Amino acid sequence: MTHTIPYQGIWPALLTPLTPTLDIDIPSFARHSKSLFAAGCTGVTPFGTTGEGPSFSVAERIAAVDGLIAGGVPAGRILVSTSAAALPDAVELTRHAVQSGCFGVLLLPPFFLKGVPDQGIIDCYAQVIDKIADERLRVVLYHIPQVTGVRLSHHVIASLMQRYPKTIIGIKDSSGERLGSLAFAKAFMPPLQVWVGNEPDLQVMAAQGSIGAVSGVANVMPRLLQRLVAQFDGANAARDMARVKAFIGILGGYGMTAAFKGIMAILENDAGWRRVRAPLVALSDAEFERLQVDMKSFALDRAAD
Repeated sequence: MTHTIPYQGIWPALLTPLTPTLDIDIPSFARHSKSLFAAGCTGVTPFGTTGEGPSFSVAERIAAVDGLIAGGVPAGRILVSTSAAALPDAVELTRHAVQSGCFGVLLLPPFFLKGVPDQGIIDCYAQVIDKIADERLRVVLYHIPQVTGVRLSHHVIASLMQRYPKTIIGIKDSSGERLGSLAFAKAFMPPLQVWVGNEPDLQVMAAQGSIGAVSGVANVMPRLLQRLVAQFDGANAARDMARVKAFIGILGGYGMTAAFKGIMAILENDAGWRRVRAPLVALSDAEFERLQVDMKSFALDRAAD
């Protein structure tokens, strides 16, 4: 059974700003989201890997989503990562997203216990979906095995599609394995959308019919990422891709989320953006000074990038 693909464009994997006490800075969270909409992004994705999602409690994540909506972020433009190690937590977060009118949820497979069989992964997704039991629920399957230690096999995806054809709408493949992403596209697109988290693969996947992405880089280069999806074969596409690759090359010298937050601190002239929650470690003063030099050399341009 096929269905109309209801989502496209760039959905930044939102960075989570923190207060001096390392609580979520909800007003800054909402401002950052709205600035990304102003730059042309379709929606936002809070509490994924880039957003340090598993480092926050269920109550914190629910309060932050409520705060985004109260702060002027349209619920229908929020794809919430509701992944949690404990099944009841994933259910609670997912139910809240649905009842709040959010576009959908991004959901990891069970990620604490390793070596689980395909049936266990299927059962975990099924129990979340069945407990919600709401036709408004849309689920994007989240594949990031280098973090979770759990792979989403074609059998798992096909089984879930067959069981929940109106609920499973896409796959976010953040494995960074281009051949695997292409295999997902060949097997499941359409009716699913396959989005990659590895920005250098955006053009390749767009050529296969992928019409969007959940992207960490989009926090700081939203316009450029949007062009790479919407105009993947355009006149400036090669230049834009070269710029993305150069940017990612710079990030490789730092902890990824800490570097993104350091760049936000530079762009916003707000040192508070440097804060991360343990177990991540913020950039040291020396690293931040080096990052400032790197960004000056790179000439990050908010109006164009």
